[in-house]
Amino acid sequence: MKTPDAVLTGDLSEMFAAPLPWEALYGRHILVTGASGFIGGHVVEALAWLNRSQPQAKLHLHVLARDLEKLRQRMPWLDIPGELTPVIQDVAEPCRLATSLDFIIHAASPASPKDYLLRPVDTIRANTDGTRALLELAREKQARVLFLSSGAVYGDNPWQTEAIAEGDFGREDPLAPRACYSESKRLAETLCRAYHSQYGVDARIARISHCYGPGMRLDDGRAICDLLADILHDRDIQLDSDGSASRPFCYVSDTVLGLFHILLRGEAGHAYNVGATQETSILQLAEKMIGAAGKAGRLEVRRQARSGPAPAARDSGHFNIDKICALGWTPLTSLDVGLSRLLQAYV
Repeated sequence: MKTPDAVLTGDLSEMFAAPLPWEALYGRHILVTGASGFIGGHVVEALAWLNRSQPQAKLHLHVLARDLEKLRQRMPWLDIPGELTPVIQDVAEPCRLATSLDFIIHAASPASPKDYLLRPVDTIRANTDGTRALLELAREKQARVLFLSSGAVYGDNPWQTEAIAEGDFGREDPLAPRACYSESKRLAETLCRAYHSQYGVDARIARISHCYGPGMRLDDGRAICDLLADILHDRDIQLDSDGSASRPFCYVSDTVLGLFHILLRGEAGHAYNVGATQETSILQLAEKMIGAAGKAGRLEVRRQARSGPAPAARDSGHFNIDKICALGWTPLTSLDVGLSRLLQAYV
């Protein structure tokens, strides 16, 4: 039997040391969509690890992806099929499982700006048609749903709110290029609440902010992925701004543990912020990654003056995580430790 690499093994071992009622998952049928993606893949790996490390768990894992080979490439240490039952289809189409179903974790959606700007219709369909199809499946099977949403639902932050809570919403232009992502995530959340209100479906929502870690695509298009690709290929780093924009980076195993807190301890019909509260500028991030890679003398950060407009107001601030902290979760992995693990996983 193949084993995961040392970084993933350590991350998963730490995750399941958390005092959650993991036994609530024992013997259950669980469907995870977006299984070949970054966060969805980590959720699948966590559940598969639970099966391996706790033989009494006996989880039945059904994983939905569009491409079987891509699914195998995403998690080569797992036996597929065998440890997982693949469901190969587009998430926007109705999912018909003959088996019983207890939990649905819906992580399927283009999440990279590079992807959703190229495929806006596919993005909308995954978040709306896909979410509705899964809520209908949950209604039929009496399953609990966890929908992976995004901080993009908050729109612009015109008041420069430093810590954005679950009730803080700004503006959103429905004709803006990235509205295909943010507006469809908003509607998906509304669908979750509507199915809970009208049909009693136990639907919960996780709003995720700036997650990073092993498993990221190097061509994702986000700053941290571009920096990682530059370092791995020994390229000089050249920022396309002065690097002053800041982000609250949350390590992936912390994020996934937050998801399990919502799934196992959260309240139906509610949304929870999942993210870090410490913001780091892109320039600081570049310098930390160069330092972690031990290449400070070989790579150059070229501070370019900003020629365009200032960063959008929506890009400022971080989550208020008081609500999920009340469930017992808080991010534990510092950025320095997370970046070290990230680089270790790719070399």
